[in-house]
Formats: sequence, C-alpha cells, structure tokens
Amino acid sequence: MKVWLALLALFALTGARDPILVPEVSQHEVDLQQGFTGTELLLFGAMLTPEGSRAAQDYDIVVVLKGPTQSVVLREKQKVAGMWINAASTELRSAPSYYAIASSRPIADIVDDKTAAIYELGLKWLQLSPIGAIDPDEQARFSTGLVDLNRRTGLYREQEGGVTVKEQVLYQARIELPSRVPTGIYTAETFAISKGRVVASASSQVEVRKQGAERAIAEFAENYGFAYGLLAVFVSVAMGWLAGRLFALI
Repeated sequence: MKVWLALLALFALTGARDPILVPEVSQHEVDLQQGFTGTELLLFGAMLTPEGSRAAQDYDIVVVLKGPTQSVVLREKQKVAGMWINAASTELRSAPSYYAIASSRPIADIVDDKTAAIYELGLKWLQLSPIGAIDPDEQARFSTGLVDLNRRTGLYREQEGGVTVKEQVLYQARIELPSRVPTGIYTAETFAISKGRVVASASSQVEVRKQGAERAIAEFAENYGFAYGLLAVFVSVAMGWLAGRLFALI
C-alpha cells in the first residue's frame, strides 16, 4: 500500500509540469502617419500544458510591452534670482523609450520584491542604471523624475487588473500607444506566475514605424544630418522673412 502511495505521489509531482504560453498581438506593425492620434494593442494568448491541453491550475498573468532602450540625459532645474537654470545632471544608460505593464492582480500580491526586480515587473523596478558614479539618493531622485515625466506623457503605464483570464486558458490585455510613441522594435513579454514563481514566459514583437512624408523626413535627417540642419535653418529664416513682409503689407 505504501509503495502505491509513493508511486502516486511521484506521478503527481512529475505530472504537474509548467505550462506553455502561446502569445499573440493584434498588430505586429504600427504605422505612424500624418494625423496619427494613437492606437490600442490587444495582447492575447493561451496557457496550455506541454501536451496541448488546458492548464490544470490557476496562474497569474503579467504582460509587459517595452520599447527600444536608449540613453537619456537628465537635468534638474533650479530657480536662481527669478530665473530657471540647469543644475545637477546625470545620464542613464538604458532607459526604455516606452514601458507598459498589465497584470491580472496587483504585482505586490503576485511576486515578492526580488522577483519583481529580476523581471522588471513594474515602474518601481525598472533598471535605470546611470553612467559613471553617482550618489544613490541622487540616482533615485533622477530615476523617479524620469518615470514621473514619462507617466504624465503616456509613455510609461501600469494597469493593475488590466489582464483578464478566462477558464485558465485564454488571457488578454489592452495597452494604449500614445500619439508621440517612439519608433522601433517593441517587445511584448508575457509571464505566467504561480505561487510567486515565474513558471513560463514568452515574447513577441511589434514594429512601430513612420510612413509617408514623416518617414522620408526622418530618414533624411538621420542620413544627412548636416544638410538637414542647414535646411531647417534656411526654412526658419525664410518663414521669418515671409512673415515680416506680410505684416508690412497690412
């Protein structure tokens, strides 16, 4: 009898294998054209067993959409003699140009702080490393300032309860891209979490790109920076001269 019980226990332990995530995105390409006012992406998918059947236990789902990383120079403003001037500054090595996270429950109820930091699950846990030595308190102040600025412009987002899960198989989350969303390759990561442990993850990509006249101007500016600068100065001077002539005729 004891032998049978041991065999059943062993089968239960080996049979409870981690699920497989099958993610998908409603749009793999987002075109930024004139008049673009933003769009909404639907991130969805399924949780299955390795055999392809329905997952047998409850999982929390966290979805993260992250834009290309970039270095960012941050400067603080100080008011001196009634004027705002640049004061302290720092440069962050790899800040995401866009970051959005949606979860089936609050992150604090799903994982501990260590796991959240490892997988960067939340704005609080973004790894915004500075270039060079910096005081930890000053680094925290600059990082908080960057996060707050990007939250107000819609480039950083958090949606607790933004993921819906049906019958422990299908999940979906809606994430908005603002009108000023940066171009580049975006990574959509999905995490299945059980008892505070990430048991499965999968990712897909979204390309945000400019089209039409905006794309031609952007490519010209990137490939011929000096000529683009001269052209911009010429257009500004010409517009100023034209405006002056028009006002002189009134």
